[in-house]
Amino acid sequence: MTIARASIDKPILTWLLILGCFLGGLWGFASLGRLEDPAFTIKQAVISTSYPGASADQVAREVSEPLESAIQQMGEIDKITSVNQPGSSLIEVEVHSTYDGDMLPDIWTELRAKVRDAARNLPSGVDAPLVNDGFGDVFGLYYAVTAPGYSDAEIYRLGTWLRRELLAVDGVTDVELAGLPEEAIFVEPELAISVAHNVPPQAVVEALATADSVASAGSVEHGNRRTVIEAPEGSDSVSDISGLSIGVNGEVLNLFDVAQVHRGPVDHPSLLLRHNGEAAFSLGVAGRADENIVEIGHRVDDRIAELFAEIPFGVTLNPIYQQHLVVEEASNDFLVNLAMSVAIVVGVLALFMGWRAATVVGATLLLTVVGTLFFMAIFSIEMERISLGALIIAMGMLVDNAIVVAEGMQISMQQGKSSREAAEDTAGKTQIPLLGATVIGIMAFAGIGLSPDATGEFLFSLFAVIGISLLLSWGLAITVTPLLGHYFFKRGTEGGADAYSGAMFRAYAATLRAALKARWLVIAGLVGITVLCLIGFGQIRQQFFPNSNTPLFFVHYKLPQGSTVHDTADDLAVIEDWLDNRDEVTAYTSYAGGGATRFMLTYSAEKPNPSYGHMIIRTESIDTIPALRADLEKFGREALPQGEFRTRRLVFGPGGGDPIELRVSGPDPVMLHQIGQQVIEVMEATSPDVLDPRTNWREPELVIRPDYATERAQSAGISRDDVASTLRFATDGITGGVYREGERQIPIIVRQSPDASSTLRDQPVWSQNAQDFMLIEQVIDGLHAEVQNTLIHRRDRVATLTVGADIPPNRTAAEVFGQIREAVEAIHVPQGYALTWGGEYESSSDAQASLNSQLPLSLLIMVLISVLLFNAVRQPIVIWLLVPMSVNGVALGLLGTGLPFTFTALLGLLSLSGMLIKNGIVLVEEIDLVRAEGRPLREAIVEACVSRLRPVVLAGATTILGMLPLLGDAFFVSMAVTIMGGLAFASVLTLIAAPVFYYVIFARSERRAVAAAAAA
Repeated sequence: MTIARASIDKPILTWLLILGCFLGGLWGFASLGRLEDPAFTIKQAVISTSYPGASADQVAREVSEPLESAIQQMGEIDKITSVNQPGSSLIEVEVHSTYDGDMLPDIWTELRAKVRDAARNLPSGVDAPLVNDGFGDVFGLYYAVTAPGYSDAEIYRLGTWLRRELLAVDGVTDVELAGLPEEAIFVEPELAISVAHNVPPQAVVEALATADSVASAGSVEHGNRRTVIEAPEGSDSVSDISGLSIGVNGEVLNLFDVAQVHRGPVDHPSLLLRHNGEAAFSLGVAGRADENIVEIGHRVDDRIAELFAEIPFGVTLNPIYQQHLVVEEASNDFLVNLAMSVAIVVGVLALFMGWRAATVVGATLLLTVVGTLFFMAIFSIEMERISLGALIIAMGMLVDNAIVVAEGMQISMQQGKSSREAAEDTAGKTQIPLLGATVIGIMAFAGIGLSPDATGEFLFSLFAVIGISLLLSWGLAITVTPLLGHYFFKRGTEGGADAYSGAMFRAYAATLRAALKARWLVIAGLVGITVLCLIGFGQIRQQFFPNSNTPLFFVHYKLPQGSTVHDTADDLAVIEDWLDNRDEVTAYTSYAGGGATRFMLTYSAEKPNPSYGHMIIRTESIDTIPALRADLEKFGREALPQGEFRTRRLVFGPGGGDPIELRVSGPDPVMLHQIGQQVIEVMEATSPDVLDPRTNWREPELVIRPDYATERAQSAGISRDDVASTLRFATDGITGGVYREGERQIPIIVRQSPDASSTLRDQPVWSQNAQDFMLIEQVIDGLHAEVQNTLIHRRDRVATLTVGADIPPNRTAAEVFGQIREAVEAIHVPQGYALTWGGEYESSSDAQASLNSQLPLSLLIMVLISVLLFNAVRQPIVIWLLVPMSVNGVALGLLGTGLPFTFTALLGLLSLSGMLIKNGIVLVEEIDLVRAEGRPLREAIVEACVSRLRPVVLAGATTILGMLPLLGDAFFVSMAVTIMGGLAFASVLTLIAAPVFYYVIFARSERRAVAAAAAA
């Protein structure tokens, strides 16, 4: 008894399966986690180290080099990069892609130990390195908070209060604030008074250092109890600080006698943020990775609504990005697309097979989809862009199994067989070929799903969902479909009308006979068409991941290195004024000094830099972005010629860097700059599509260095540190302690008043030996200026300069890369220097290499399955001869629509190959079965192919039409066109090319068999 017959004989088990899939699917849909993009682990950690007073070169040599040497000893580390600036080192460590997220905590623990050990040998004055392994946290609920009219202290308290309240929401793991006002208490001694009373700045600093410190005062015991003694309360207001006493040379002075004390914003904040032109700070909320972001988001919305009664008047939380709403909309769109796809499938089947078959196949398809949701919930596979798309990708293959079984049952019953006999006969012939073909279809995606890198992690749910859904479709096709056929199909009379006597079948039979007769001409034509389409395929634009369908795009603005954050903010205000007058712009947020908090997994902010500006611009729809970008770039370049102005679309998927990138590595910074400039000149001369070429080392800066007069200064008891401290007092100021305001610690800065008229040469420096002031020019031989690199990048411990460039919106990185590659690689570089491509080329190459490493095994398994199915070699050869020709329809479809061949189009091509092989297996198996009944080869081919005409055509038609809802999705459109164009051509290959190849391969053995029979 076959499984199909058992499903009819024991319907209670089949109904339990139906109810299990249906009810489990409903539970799965309600309980599945929801994300926008599939989670992939950002396997990076950041080590930041401060070295006040050191140049960028000193930081690279004395801090980054020792730390990188220690980190490099770890075998798990793939790449080490560092950014070295005056006074700071920022090292990024990236782990090999073969290590999954579960292994990272142990790796980070070892990393901390390596850094801690190496830090012991760093120079004095270097702060303890800080290791941050939360670099990849995503704050998907992202707001800009505006509070016009409120003081900086009030805004700070507002931000910390909001953070505290939102952290209490169930499912929220972290809340990050950025752009809060930065304040300081400024102590500005009057130089004339200070010098007259011999009050050096250091005396003020020492007095402030303990003004508000927290220290233990011990405890006392009495009886059996112990009582803690608290230290006296420190200065808790600006007025208290100004009243501090300073003892100098036996004289006691109050601070207000010699200095002005006031509170205000710092001169150089790290980040200035505005939303729609108003000063703001950002608030990012991160949810638990294993919870439904939609539910977390709504809980946060509810909590914010509750807080409105307590939020001060005029304060507004402006959404920049709300991941839960995006995910919710995507889920709803999926339901609509799914309903449309099922409706299309049922409609097509009803038109060509009747409403009974449409009902049977449609019900099986629906159960397959909801059953897949059930298993997704069991295996904790979230509903996100890739997994939802996988269900629609699989739709064409899901319906194949049910169509084959339903069509076979229906034909057998029309010829007088009972439903049990029809089910047993049909499933008995097809269940093993269908299973083998299903596994082959799954293995087509194994290379991507099992790839160990970020792309494989990003697309794993595609492989998992397709595997679950296809196996489930096979199981339901041999159980549920026969039972429903038993209920719905009508039994005809034995010897009734031929089911394949219709006009369509007769026309196809005649066409096939003609093709078999002119088989060599058909084969030549197919080969010619394939060659032409392969040539055409080479003309298709290549793109790694497509642009996002989120109506956001970015502005990147860069002033010359050394510009202040206020200069950057002022320039961004010019762009803001222009955006105010554009109706298609719904909101914009600007950042001076850095980028935004990571609000999407695929978003990566630039490194903090006062001369860097960033904007997030939201439009009404993605359709308005191209024209707006063009207008904005034209305006920005004209209005802000002093800076580098460019825009960038948000892109799906992992990756990073500029579209075009080339790394120049070597020992000498001067030579690196020269080679980098040569690369830029070659790029610009070779292609007009290379836009805004630049280097990440940026422009060298002017640095002032005092010439320390060693003998005079040492005789006067003035050290180099004394000179540096004096100059710091005259400029940025010396941090002399902290002012505690609740949990906030505000620095107290001792500095010369910005309004002072004295120059650097006029500064008095305190001599400890003489206990008196003297002019700084007496202990230096002048101030001289020199040019220094203030941004030094290293990669794997080698100084590395990266040349980056943008491309026009209507071009792809692959196209522009192809234009410049040969000319750039022809550049001669001295020994010890190297040129290495980065950017999109490197990302796509790494992904392709990872895929190629998995693909041979997948192909081997697919070939072995096809050989084992037939226990022969010639039949699999017929099937695999079709695969290279599957590119024909793909080339025609993409060239006709002008779409690029993206990574998702590659998924479509793999899906197409799986469908083609599956149809080929079922068709060739049917030919073998008919031949086994004793039919001549030619007639066996015609009879078998005619019987498979309707399943092949219907499977192709339902799949092609089922892709229609995806044509409006920016992520899946190229994949949809790939499948639609490719499958239309593949159906012809299956119905014409496969029979012709079969005939050519088996004709000789058929003739020998006929001759042997005649001789006998």
